[in-house]
Amino acid sequence: MSRRADPRRVAYATLRAVDESEAYANLLLPVEIDRAGLDTQDAALATELTYGTLRRQGTYDAIIALAAGRDIQAIDPDVRDALRLGVHQLLSTRIASHAAVHETVALVREVAGQSATGFANAVLRRISRDTPGEWMGRIEQAARSDDERIGLVHSHPVWILRAFRRALAAEGRADEIDDLLRADNASPRVSLAVLPGLATRPADLAPTQYSPVGAQLPGGDPERIVTASGGRIRVQDEGSQLVALALPAATPIRPGERWLDLCAGPGGKTALLAAEALRHGAALEANEISHTRAGLVRRALAGVPAEVPVSEEDGRDRAHATPGGYDRILVDAPCTGLGALRRRPEARWRKSPNDVTELVDLQRDLVAAALTALRPGGVLAYVTCSPHLAETTGVVADVLRTAGDDVEELDARAVLQSVSRTPLDLPAPSSGSGRAQLWPHRHGTDAMFISLLRRRPSTDEKR
Repeated sequence: MSRRADPRRVAYATLRAVDESEAYANLLLPVEIDRAGLDTQDAALATELTYGTLRRQGTYDAIIALAAGRDIQAIDPDVRDALRLGVHQLLSTRIASHAAVHETVALVREVAGQSATGFANAVLRRISRDTPGEWMGRIEQAARSDDERIGLVHSHPVWILRAFRRALAAEGRADEIDDLLRADNASPRVSLAVLPGLATRPADLAPTQYSPVGAQLPGGDPERIVTASGGRIRVQDEGSQLVALALPAATPIRPGERWLDLCAGPGGKTALLAAEALRHGAALEANEISHTRAGLVRRALAGVPAEVPVSEEDGRDRAHATPGGYDRILVDAPCTGLGALRRRPEARWRKSPNDVTELVDLQRDLVAAALTALRPGGVLAYVTCSPHLAETTGVVADVLRTAGDDVEELDARAVLQSVSRTPLDLPAPSSGSGRAQLWPHRHGTDAMFISLLRRRPSTDEKR
């Protein structure tokens, strides 16, 4: 008789691949679930175990280190990931303690051999004897600074929480940091984008709070709805919907406009822009340097009955090749992804401050190149899924300083408010600019940033 597929082993296989091979849980986990043939209930458990463990990894590592009496990095990686999974079951789920310990020790036996089971059993039983609150108290006491304490409690690296606090402080909201970190550790709701003019929101789905094309999935697998719609209803964060819709809403659209999505992968915003372009008589083009991601863009566009060419070039070269050629350009730039830690929790353990420095140079170059591809009067939307000030206001300030009087910043907050179904809480940044920042704790979206830049119209255009 074959062994029943086990959601714990599916979760463990995903955790190991994330840790060892830098795999992405959101891409790998569905494959592992399908390979194991899990039913709906077990698939939901595997998902919770995987994402819950990744989100709380920093907290669990501190607890394991205290219980084991050794540094977390000194523990064999195979055993370490199994312990993280076991501790999540003990401290953050309703799974019975004896079952969590027994199954985790059995898993350690499979992946690391009998010799490792004694150690794993001792650590897990030590942890199971005390409450989550007692363990949290211990790691708080062991912290060397207040920021380290906050990072351990909320499972965020100190450099990230400090970056978040600075971004909130720029809006006069630094006291929201705990709310933001808590939101990062919550399971995000699933939002759908209903492509305007091409599909209607299913009657059994409620609209999202802000996006005029959004629908709220109460639970379950969205694939049935997406497939039935022919790709005209898509899974997409509400924040991503809003920033994509802001570009066509920034200024009145003239017939025959040319639009460009310069960094289009994986294609969610591209599809929404394509539907908007179709409605308004504009022509959209897309570019994505990665061949694999360019394929995802083409797949995302399959539900839009319009010809949208997708090039595969460096965005800087693509923009410089068409000076003054476009009326609207979206630069959804490569970024750290710190605004999507709910959905991609492993990014918090994978990224470092050095990544910010490298990405800022690229972001600045992409925006500067894209501005040369705008016609006078054209609008560029600079978007990141990161609230880090270096990637957001820093890039925009540098670009505006270099561009001089040729470029002006529009009021992105006002544009987002005009797009949104209900008012958005968008405090003005201390700089007084019109840039807008969405937040998980405040809006229930990813932390999307947007700035709208316009090349000043020529004298002829002003007439």
